Amino acid sequence: MNKEEIEHIRADFPILNEKIYNKDLIYFDNAATTQKPRCVVEKIEYAYFHLNANIHRGVHYLSLKATEAHEAARLIAAKFLHAEKKEEIVFTRGTTESINLVAFSFGEAFCSAGDEVVISAMEHHSNIVPWQMLCERKAMKLRVIPVSENGELDMTAYSSLLNKKTRIVSVTHVSNVLGSINPVKEIIQIAHEKNIPVLIDGAQAVPHLAVDVQELDADFYVFSGHKIYGPTGIGVLYGKEKWLNAIPPYQGGGEMISTVTFEKTTYSELPFKFEAGTPDYVGSTALAEALRYVDQIGLDKIAAYENELLRYAEQRLKEIENIHIIGTAKNKSSVLSFLVDGIHPYDIGMLLDKLGIAVRTGHHCAQPIMDVYGIPGTVRASFAFYNTKEEIDRFTEALKKVVNMLK
Repeated sequence: MNKEEIEHIRADFPILNEKIYNKDLIYFDNAATTQKPRCVVEKIEYAYFHLNANIHRGVHYLSLKATEAHEAARLIAAKFLHAEKKEEIVFTRGTTESINLVAFSFGEAFCSAGDEVVISAMEHHSNIVPWQMLCERKAMKLRVIPVSENGELDMTAYSSLLNKKTRIVSVTHVSNVLGSINPVKEIIQIAHEKNIPVLIDGAQAVPHLAVDVQELDADFYVFSGHKIYGPTGIGVLYGKEKWLNAIPPYQGGGEMISTVTFEKTTYSELPFKFEAGTPDYVGSTALAEALRYVDQIGLDKIAAYENELLRYAEQRLKEIENIHIIGTAKNKSSVLSFLVDGIHPYDIGMLLDKLGIAVRTGHHCAQPIMDVYGIPGTVRASFAFYNTKEEIDRFTEALKKVVNMLK
C-alpha cells in the first residue's frame, strides 16, 4: 500500500489523532485489540437508534429487521472464512468462549478417562486452561508440542504425540507472543490421517491472513471480533456441520430449544443449538461491517504491507545494543517481542507510554512459552495496516532514549 492509501485508511480511525501526554499517539498494541474504524462504530449507533429489538422471537417490524441484520452478519462471517454453510457459524463472546464451548461440548460427547488432548507450548492461556479443565474433569492427559529456539513447532515431535488415545488437537494459527505462523494445514492433515479432529485458534491470524476453512480442512476455527477491527464481546466459532451436530449444547436457555416440558427438552437446529439467550445482535452486525471493511482493503494487500512493516521494524531495532528479539521463525506475522539486557520490560513500556507509544509488556497471557525461553515476559510491539514506517522510526528513536535512561 502506498502512502496515500495509508493516510486514507488512517482517516477512518479517529483515535489515531489522539494526543497522549501531549504526544501524537502511536498504537503498537494491535495484538491485544485493534482500533475501530468509524463505519463500525456508526453501525453500532445505527442498530441501537433504528433497529433495536430482540431477534427471532418477534413478528413486528423492528424485530424482523434486526433478525435480518443478524443473520446477514452470519452469512458474511461464513463467506469471510469460506465456510460451506452459514449454519456452521456460531456467534460467541469471542475466541475464549468459542474454545471453552468446544472443550466442554466435545469433551462431553467424545472424551473419557485416559484420553489425551494435544496443544502446543506457544498457546495463549485461552487455548490451555479450557483443555486443562477438561482433562481434570475427565481424568485425561494434556500433551504439548515443543517449540524450537526460533519459535517454530517441532513437527516431528507433534507427529509422535498422536496416538489412539488422542481425541483432539488444538493449536494457534499465529502466536500472540512470537508472531510465528504455524503450518496449520499440515497439522490438520497429519491429525486427519489418524481421524483426529483439529481446532485452530485464529484470533491472531484473521486480521492479517486470508483464511479458508475448507481449504485448511479445519474441524473448528475460532476468532474474536475485537482483534479484527470489530467490537468487543462478539466472536465466531466455525465448526464442521457433522461435529456441531454430534456435540451437545454448551449452555441452556432461550433460543437454543425446540420444545420444553418439565419432562424433556429438545434442542434447536444449527447454529441456534449453541446460542442460548438473547444474542449480541448489535455486535454481530458491527462485526460484519468490520469484516466488510477488511475485505474491501484486501487481506493479501494487508498481509504484504504488514510484513513490510515487520521487516522494517526488525531492521531498525538492530540499531539498539543488547536487544534480543524473541521469536525468529521464518514465517511470521506482525508481532515483534523483545528484551533488552538488564532492563525490565515493564520499565520500558512505562517510559514509552510517556512518549505517546502504546506497547504491551508482560507474559501476554502465555506464561508457558515464557517458561520455555526462561524469561518473565517481553515488550511486544504489534502492527496493523494503519501503522506506518514513520511511526516505527519514532518508536525506535524513543526506545533508544529509554534504554539510555535505564542503563
